Amino acid sequence: MKGVLLVLLMLTGFSFSQKPAHLIRPADTLNKDAFFNTVQQSLNLFYADYANQKNYDSIINSLNYEPDQVPTFSDEVYCQRLEEMSRRSPFHMDCNQATLSTIKFFAAQRRGFVRVVMGRSALYFDMFGEKLAEYGLPQELRYLSVIESGLRPQVKSRAGALGLWQFMYKTGLYFGLEENSYIDERMDPEKATDAACRYLKQLYGIYGDWNLALAAYNAGPGNVNHAIKRSGGKTTYWEVRPFLPQETQGYVPNFIAAAYLITYHAEHNIVPMEAKVHNAQLDTMCMKDGVHMNTIAQLATWDLEDIKALNPVYKTAFIPKMTPARCLTGPMEKINLLVSLEDSLYSLEKSIYAPKPPAPKPIVGTLDNQQLIDSTALNIQDQDSLKPSTENLLYHKVKTGENLKNIALNYGVTIEQILEWNGLQTTNIYVGQKLKLFSTKTVAPTPPPAPKPVQPAKKYYTVKAGDTFGKIASKNNLDQAQLKKLNPGVNINNIIVGQRIRIK
Repeated sequence: MKGVLLVLLMLTGFSFSQKPAHLIRPADTLNKDAFFNTVQQSLNLFYADYANQKNYDSIINSLNYEPDQVPTFSDEVYCQRLEEMSRRSPFHMDCNQATLSTIKFFAAQRRGFVRVVMGRSALYFDMFGEKLAEYGLPQELRYLSVIESGLRPQVKSRAGALGLWQFMYKTGLYFGLEENSYIDERMDPEKATDAACRYLKQLYGIYGDWNLALAAYNAGPGNVNHAIKRSGGKTTYWEVRPFLPQETQGYVPNFIAAAYLITYHAEHNIVPMEAKVHNAQLDTMCMKDGVHMNTIAQLATWDLEDIKALNPVYKTAFIPKMTPARCLTGPMEKINLLVSLEDSLYSLEKSIYAPKPPAPKPIVGTLDNQQLIDSTALNIQDQDSLKPSTENLLYHKVKTGENLKNIALNYGVTIEQILEWNGLQTTNIYVGQKLKLFSTKTVAPTPPPAPKPVQPAKKYYTVKAGDTFGKIASKNNLDQAQLKKLNPGVNINNIIVGQRIRIK
């Protein structure tokens, strides 16, 4: 945050240097809204520039690749690049037949996968980097999540492993990842990453070799220990590899291939998919009360699927009230809007989802239909802005094409008022439904539908002995062409007694 604050100050041009007293503006003349607006715009510009600062096309353009070209290289080039990666890392990016064949397979057959994960990496890699640095772990471990989950926090394996780092249920509990009916922290990107860092640090402490630590992350320490014993006490992954489970034998080569192709994606003419949002553009808001994501979507004009995608920790579209408070992650502009409308958010949530009392029986008496109201109608509203009474009570019958928004506009009321007056928990209404409204606004009556044109009745003639098509036409004041038009499927040269011929 210190770095962000420094950039913010540079962008906004604010200075905290001492000024002469006669130049200091009185505090009460500061336009706070303008100040915060300037700060927000500066942050938006900074983060947008930061998110787009990588130029993925420069190497590709310099190599003059065609859009669909799939470059290939000699084994010597692959080995030189892996050696260069090893020099900059505590990992051994070994160049052998297993890694070379895996790299070539990914470069030819899994190019789309590399494009997709590189697009998703904009959302996660910065956060991974911070967590890995916090625990003193190699930055290359970020590629582990690529081969574990494809950077999809909701992915679940056949064995039940879940999340970006594919924690099994018991392992997740061991590292403090909570699960209940509403949340599963194995799908929480930040908490699961923190747990993965602690687990990987522990494994490296056991084996002292990163490739063996990765094998233990995949197969479990028990399987690795058995493999070490069967190998005669060998202490490196490649010596132990033949004795590991089949899946784990391919695990480290997959990791090396993913690390290689993400590092040298441009040389392989792989252009990352465009990211919807960058990690640096996200903010969070912690909830004081339980809130449905539908309410958030409605208030902030925010796509529900985008909310779910950025908040995978929640099993359903509901954020429960918990201690400590559960939080919502989203683009800064959406989070800032929700913070400014926090009271409205909880009010709208209550108006839509709070339990409503059962509808009371109507008063039976001398009141006409327009005045017929329930016994509590006058006491439903305690808000100053709403004063329902029999004088402004009316009923509206829902017509085809109507929704609560246009009904509310027609009568000069709000959607929340209609929901409250009618004890509705959702905005779904149906044609023919009667809605109780309190409004003094006169609404022009809907004109009755145009009458349907009267269709002429059909009339038929039953063929008798001696009848011909021409005779039937003549008997009914028609010519043969008119009669034929009324009977398009009839063979006029082969009519039979008892056959019905349409004559009108």
